[in-house]
Order: sequence, then C-alpha cells, then structure tokens
Amino acid sequence: MWFALALLSALFLGFYDVLRKYSLNGNAVLPVLLVSTFTSSLMLAPVLWASHAGLIDADSRVYVPPISGAMHLLLVAKAAIVLGSWIFVYYGLKHLPLSIVSPIRATAPIWTLAGALIIFAERPNGLQWAGLVVTFVFFYLFSTVGRREGINFGANRWVWSVVAGTLIGSASALFDKYIVAGAGIPRMAILTYYSFYQVLLLVPMLMVIWWPHRREQPFVWRWSVPCIGVVIIVADFVYYGAIDCDGALISLISPLRRSNAVVAFAMAALIFKERNMLRKGLCLLGIMAGIGLIVWGSL
Repeated sequence: MWFALALLSALFLGFYDVLRKYSLNGNAVLPVLLVSTFTSSLMLAPVLWASHAGLIDADSRVYVPPISGAMHLLLVAKAAIVLGSWIFVYYGLKHLPLSIVSPIRATAPIWTLAGALIIFAERPNGLQWAGLVVTFVFFYLFSTVGRREGINFGANRWVWSVVAGTLIGSASALFDKYIVAGAGIPRMAILTYYSFYQVLLLVPMLMVIWWPHRREQPFVWRWSVPCIGVVIIVADFVYYGAIDCDGALISLISPLRRSNAVVAFAMAALIFKERNMLRKGLCLLGIMAGIGLIVWGSL
C-alpha cells in the first residue's frame, strides 16, 4: 500500500508541475504563488477547526493536534524554507521549458544525500557513490542538450534559479527529518500550520515586491492557479499516508516521489510540444537510474 501511495503522490506531483507551468506562462509569479497557497490553506482550515472542535477523532489520520509554541516557530521556519524553494523554482519554471526544469528537480535526492553527509556525518557506500557519478554524468549530458535550445546552464540565471530552489528544497527535506523525528511534530500539524504560515509570509512580500510593479507584471486569473493548491495538498496528504503505513520504507518513499519528473516530462511533450524530447528523455532516464542506485544502496 505504501508503495502504491508513494507512486500516486508522484502522479499528483507531476500534474502539479504541469499546472504550475501553465499558470506561470505570461503571468506574475508571486500572485500565482499566493493564490495557490491560499487555496491550500482554505482546504485545510475546516480540518483544523473540526479537530479543535472535537468533530474529528484524535486517532484519525486527518486529526490536527494542538502543538507547542516552540513547534509553531519550527513550522514558521519550515514555511520560510519551502517558500524560498518555491519562489526560485517558480521563477525558473516561468522562463524555462518544463522538460528542462523537471530533470533538474529530479536531482533533489542527490543534494539531500550530500546534506546528510555534511550534517549527519553519513557515509555513502559503493552503490551510492556509483549513483552520484551516474547522476552527475547524465546531468552534464543534459546540459549539452540544453545548449541546442540556446540555454547555457552555466550562464542562464533561470537554470540557477531552479538549481537554487532544488537545493533549498533538499534542505527542507533534511529539516523535515528533524521536525518529525527530532521535534516530534505530528505530520498533519506540519501540513496544516505551515500552509497558513506561508500565506502570512507571502502577503507582505507581495505588497513590497510585486504590488509596485503590478502594471509591468500583471496577474492573469486562470482556474489552473487555485488548482495548484488543491493538487499539492492531495499529493502531500497521500505522501503522509504512505509514511504512516506499516512497514513503509521512508528511504524509498521520497525518491519514488521524484518519479513525478517522468510524468511532468511526458506532459511537456504532449501538452506543451517542447523540443529535443528524445535526447532529454535519455538524459532523464540516466538521472533516474543514478537516483535508483542511490536508493538501492540505501536499503
């Protein structure tokens, strides 16, 4: 069951990437992010209210328990980290083809492993080293394919924006490990409260950064924008459901979610008619193979 739920979460994450790309085409980034995040908060608000009103049993998987002030501060930090990752990725996704962004995002487990080496003093085994080498080789080959579309990975600021967002996202994954295992914050509390804090952090950013330039960077309403918030909540809820299953292997669940890159990549070909898909696809398969070796070495 946990394996199936992890793949289902990856499927929703693939749709999430497609919705983001469609919503951001010719649109202002911060309003898209605010509307989608606010939609997520609206979905979770009734669950929080029902939990505090005693309408949801404390043993339910959707129950949101009260948490301490220190835990709330940790979730504010998590909201800031995730928000930083999303802002970088959103700007990159607006200006780059989805078939370029998805493989870059697929390298996230590499950076999480690197962080684990530095922070938690973990040591990779032979398979994990092989996975690192394979991933970096195919990522380099992928950068050569990007040049065919006039995208120089070393000089393109939007590529670096996606890389920065991926690195910050990897930091968020390491922080998740701490707040779940170390601080003991329940998963539904994480999902609910950090969505609220993201909205609170985004509103002043929107007023300071975007509002003075709203005429040069207009926001265009599309129904896909709130759908972003709906799909990410479903993807995260299914993900936490996978973690809660008996016998679930967390070391496999997170990389399985990264298979969303395959879904997004296929949609880039079918919906957005992007170019050089065969070459990009071969590089993506190589990157995924490298991730697979890392996962195998983690078992």
